[in-house]
Amino acid sequence: MNEKELLEKRKKSIKDFIYSEQYTPMKFKEMSCFLEVPREDRKQLKEVLLALLEEGSIEITSRGKYIRPQNRNLIGIFTSHPRGFGFVRAEGQQEDIFIPPEYVNGAFYRDKVLVKIRGSEIHSKKRPEGMIIKILERGCKSISGTFEKRSSFGFVHPDDTGCGSDIFISSRDSGRAADRDKVVVRILSYGSEKKKPEGKVIKVLGSIDDPSTDTASVIYSYGIEESFSPAAYREAAGIPGKVSPEDCRGRKDLREKLTVTIDGEDARDLDDAITLEREGEGYLLGVHIADVSHYVKENSPLDQSALSRGTSIYLAGGVIPMLPAALSNGICSLNQGEDRLALSCIMHLDGRGNVIDHQIVETVIRVDARLSYHGVQTILDGEKHPEGLREEIRSLCFLMEEAAGLLKEKRKARGAIDFDFPESKIILDEEGYVSEIYPYERNTATDIIEDFMLLANETVAQDYFWQEIPFIYRIHEAPDPEKLKKLDLFIRNFGYYLRTEREVFHPGEIQKLLFSLEGEPEEALISRLTLRSMQRAAYKTLNAGHFGLSTNYYTHFTSPIRRYPDLQIHRIIKENLRGQLNDKRLAHYEKILPGVAELCSRLERRAKDAERDVEKLKKIEYMQDRIGEHFTGVISGVSAAGFYVELENTVEGLVPVQSLLDDHYHFDQDQYRLIGQRSGRVFTLGQKVEVVADVADKLKRIIDFSLEEFSPDELSYDEKSGIAVNDWMTDEEADRLLKLYSRT
Repeated sequence: MNEKELLEKRKKSIKDFIYSEQYTPMKFKEMSCFLEVPREDRKQLKEVLLALLEEGSIEITSRGKYIRPQNRNLIGIFTSHPRGFGFVRAEGQQEDIFIPPEYVNGAFYRDKVLVKIRGSEIHSKKRPEGMIIKILERGCKSISGTFEKRSSFGFVHPDDTGCGSDIFISSRDSGRAADRDKVVVRILSYGSEKKKPEGKVIKVLGSIDDPSTDTASVIYSYGIEESFSPAAYREAAGIPGKVSPEDCRGRKDLREKLTVTIDGEDARDLDDAITLEREGEGYLLGVHIADVSHYVKENSPLDQSALSRGTSIYLAGGVIPMLPAALSNGICSLNQGEDRLALSCIMHLDGRGNVIDHQIVETVIRVDARLSYHGVQTILDGEKHPEGLREEIRSLCFLMEEAAGLLKEKRKARGAIDFDFPESKIILDEEGYVSEIYPYERNTATDIIEDFMLLANETVAQDYFWQEIPFIYRIHEAPDPEKLKKLDLFIRNFGYYLRTEREVFHPGEIQKLLFSLEGEPEEALISRLTLRSMQRAAYKTLNAGHFGLSTNYYTHFTSPIRRYPDLQIHRIIKENLRGQLNDKRLAHYEKILPGVAELCSRLERRAKDAERDVEKLKKIEYMQDRIGEHFTGVISGVSAAGFYVELENTVEGLVPVQSLLDDHYHFDQDQYRLIGQRSGRVFTLGQKVEVVADVADKLKRIIDFSLEEFSPDELSYDEKSGIAVNDWMTDEEADRLLKLYSRT
């Protein structure tokens, strides 16, 4: 344990002591005696108390006694805004704390700060407001952005919109950066109220017009490592590319079973395979998962690298894998025709889809056919497809559809929630530019695999929960009651409601709401707002159930190639199967698993944010080549700034309210619509509209549309007033419009 870790451990011990109910405020000498600290170690205690005081975790009275903070001080991370104010996300707070400009006190983006809740805001139902008392730690030492060159200096516009200020770059600190280059800047000064932050260019990533820089800048901004350590590469290179007879010893041999994988056409890391047979009136379902833990040993260079990543990150046009390709695409991938080691969950299902018995066992398998979602769907649709030339494969596809359908209905009956938002599929050309975007929607084939994986995850979680063995669960807690009440209040404007008065809120209420929304104009908005009212799923060692799936037991067992929690629990399962979980190993897992769970939850959020940012940039890039083109879309959101339109290809942009030239529009917040002051014209959710692409700006990260009727090629200008008038307007309508604008 290094000095920093030792200090953190001591800080936690002393903080827990001071925060305990039995604690009585003490001076330093009294505390030293009470804790029986030897005289030679009292200097260390003094250092610990000083560190706790500096970070605001404790306070000291005028009489020198150490106490818990009395003025509701909190520690959090600061996010800034270009207009001077900011927000602090603090532990234990449901909402971010608003920081007015006058109380920012020099804090910069991502700083760890001590914030004080102001006055009556402590118990207010409004967003809490606070002031920053102290900057505990600078969170942003460097940042990526776009360089704007001036004659004798420059600015960097940060990629992350959460950073509210441009960075000033002097000519001597601009290096070889050219105008519109993506760069990495080291912060030299964090600025003040009257002075911008200053920085130095330390790396040029490339021109903003080069498509590869989008991904590079996002990867850098999130601190994601693309390459592995030399030790990890060496370890991966030393792993055999074939399964040996020695590897198979003691395993259940399933190589003669008809085994398939079902994945996307471009997938390379195949970590799950299926066997399915009819068994009486029920089924014998085998979910076979790549035994990555056989190759990636605890605390090895590969393991340390995998833990530091937490998950594979899937970006448009590529992937940053959790494990080197030699494993993720090679010996650990369940490739067709190759012997592979697996950890299998074999389940006996009755005719209603209930698991009546199961076995978790180490196996060796051989995949007979690598099927694709498209191929399976084509077979199920009764059409010919190369993947279904073998009759046994065709029959298996229909048997899987039958069994998965039972599982889906069973899950639906218990109230599981299914948010069905179409994902975007982004296709890049050979040079890395976006050539096509379309919605990647689920079908029966994708549902089959999801249904089988969900069942395996539930079965494994329930098994190990009742064995009372240290484990990592995938938990999803019930929504916050206050958020549910706000959601219920809002949706009543549209004629929907939730039963929030019950002591225990059941997920079936959400399920019923989503079902009643299907096909309605407000479906997209209310579905998204409902999702936001949910808690975020996370990894925990304490099993709290999964609200969204309406199950008491859930874990992540089925993707050890791309998720570290799955790899971690595979080790526990295998040690248990082999009788190796002695007291020492149990204590070891009790100690490390909380940290692993918390780290993996955090890294999962980082991966999702990076994936979202790259997708957004690629959509902007796609629209840059389509400025002036006409599109059909649906209004997906409305605000005072205008309304959002989602195109059929999933690209979304804003129609600014000031671009609506025929009237003045005000925002009806209750009904989420814009209403024309004079005409009474309404823009609301679900409306189909014709729009023209006006703006696609990577720097500002925005896409703006205008209504087709107000596009330049549909407008002429009155010479006297300079006001835009539609050619197709009647004289009376045009005159009314001109009068309206002359008044403004």
